[in-house]
Amino acid sequence: MKIWIDGDACPREAKELVYKTSQRLQLATTIVANCSMWIPGGNPLLKLVVVPGGPDVADRYIVEHSSPGDLAITSDVPLMSDVIAKGLFVIDFHGYFCTEDTVGERRAARDLNDQLRQSGLISGGPAPYAGKDKQRFAQALDQLLTRELKRLAKAAGLKGAPPGV
Repeated sequence: MKIWIDGDACPREAKELVYKTSQRLQLATTIVANCSMWIPGGNPLLKLVVVPGGPDVADRYIVEHSSPGDLAITSDVPLMSDVIAKGLFVIDFHGYFCTEDTVGERRAARDLNDQLRQSGLISGGPAPYAGKDKQRFAQALDQLLTRELKRLAKAAGLKGAPPGV
């Protein structure tokens, strides 16, 4: 299992949590972004991929290079839809799992909000990333990784949980 982060919109707090989790569980993690950003040194499993600017370039990179069973961390609804169809797990930055069953609802809500913004009925963007978001994200990340790493260990014939889980 590999972790993919849609890095341009991901809050710093969520990225830092994933960096620590990557180190603890020894999981390869790739941050894909349109610009350079800081990632901690000393963890060879962390990689930053800077793609050219442009619409959906980072999204296409994640879709093309990820594999079924990987984890994508994003709040981008079209990217969620694409990677779910490919067989990836998806958690948004606020700690909500996204599945084939829920991605349609997210797309409908996003489209409605776009229409309301264009008509001037609502303004502004999403609420600031808060402590509750970080806590929910940490719980979702831990829950998914614990479950899937135990499942993978069992499938490989290992007894007990992998180190760090």
